[in-house]
Amino acid sequence: MTDRPRAVFDTNVFVSASLSNNANSPTRELLERWKRNEFTLIICDQIAKEVIEKLVARGVAPDEIEAQTSALVRAAEWVVVPDERIEALLSDPDDNVIVACAVEGQANYLVTYDPHFNSLGGDYRGIKIVKAIPFLEALRRENDQPE
Repeated sequence: MTDRPRAVFDTNVFVSASLSNNANSPTRELLERWKRNEFTLIICDQIAKEVIEKLVARGVAPDEIEAQTSALVRAAEWVVVPDERIEALLSDPDDNVIVACAVEGQANYLVTYDPHFNSLGGDYRGIKIVKAIPFLEALRRENDQPE
């Protein structure tokens, strides 16, 4: 197996996983694969703050938010994204932070459901911008390889 993939998740991936009632949802599977160390999840303070805000706004139980936040603190790779490194690439400033986090963290993947990212054409500085299922397929290929 080669080096593990490195990925940044848009907040909508965390929200989707938390709100899904489907045990087989792609976003829930991604979080489970992360917990099994199949890839490195990269996060920054700005994304973590937005995830918490959106989960609270969507009525996710405080203990579930705490569990997700604790897992991120314990196992994600945290990077610092200085304001001056955030390029105005997309119309939503929160989206620009996600791109900057991927660049700072040297991610291979940025996983999002947000159509604003479509303007980047599926790739930015060698970072593949994909939805959950294509990233899952890449992980499955990677982890089904004989060692």
